[in-house]
Amino acid sequence: MRTLIVEDNFTSRLLLRRLLAEYSECDVAVNGWEAIEAYKCALKSDHPYDLICLDILMPGLGGQESLRELRRLEAEANLDENKRVKIIIVTAVGDREQIEAAARGNCQAYLVKPIDKARLLSKLQALDLVKVNPQCES
Repeated sequence: MRTLIVEDNFTSRLLLRRLLAEYSECDVAVNGWEAIEAYKCALKSDHPYDLICLDILMPGLGGQESLRELRRLEAEANLDENKRVKIIIVTAVGDREQIEAAARGNCQAYLVKPIDKARLLSKLQALDLVKVNPQCES
């Protein structure tokens, strides 16, 4: 699996990389603009991301705007539904309006910080991105 972590907070980026390290190759973007560029490069190189973990509150291009732009790029590239990247919103904002906006933007999951490994892996399993043996997890 290949993942792009889009997060402006250093500690949150570090935590997500550590949680995903055994399951995924992880790249990092610190804002929405970097995320869009990384995604474009991945598409052009024919080595796309399987997962994007996207923060909502970032300076510049925020998570909701980034989500819309990522989906626009996929539509522009005529990607089949099964080829589109899975997007998990990872944020400290858990209000209904943000969750509904993310759902309208076609994200697959929404996790409120602080993120723990069990909740993250549960989402990844539900998205069929990883297979986890519960007896081996701590």
